[in-house]
Parts: sequence; structure tokens; C-alpha cells
Amino acid sequence: MLTFEGQKIQGSTNIVTKLTSLPFQQCKHAITTVDCQPSGPAGGMLVFVSGNLQLLGESHALKFSQMFHLMPTPQGSFYVLNDIFRLNYA
Repeated sequence: MLTFEGQKIQGSTNIVTKLTSLPFQQCKHAITTVDCQPSGPAGGMLVFVSGNLQLLGESHALKFSQMFHLMPTPQGSFYVLNDIFRLNYA
């Protein structure tokens, strides 16, 4: 599940549709902090990221926060179980 600016979106097809329908084509991320914690006996990981987004043609960067929950696969990689994204308007 993805929560994007308060809108809950479930299922990989719906998430891809949401992300590809955003009203910009290019965005540069500048990450300022990353915090991680293990989550439970299954080997998951909680990750919290904050930073700045710079949209093409915009003079001011937007501050953002994002939390996602990574879960391991039997093949040794991870997938995103939950993802929460917010722009910080302050």
C-alpha cells in the first residue's frame, strides 16, 4: 500500500498508475537523513527518509518525508510492503 499525501493506494498496478500520473516529468531528490530499524522476526526493515525535491523549472525545493517498510523475499532481495510519502509545508 502507498499513502501519498493522505491518499491510500493499494495494489502494484494502482501504485504505478498514481506515480506515472504525477504532474511533472523530472524530479531530483536530495536526501538529508535516513533512519532504519529492523522490524520483526521475518527480517523486515523500517526506513524513514527526509530531504528535498527539486522539480524541473522550479526555483524552490520542496521538503519531503517518506517512510517505507521493506520485507525480504526468499531470493534474498526486498520488496516494499508499505510506503508513506508527505510533502512538508512549513
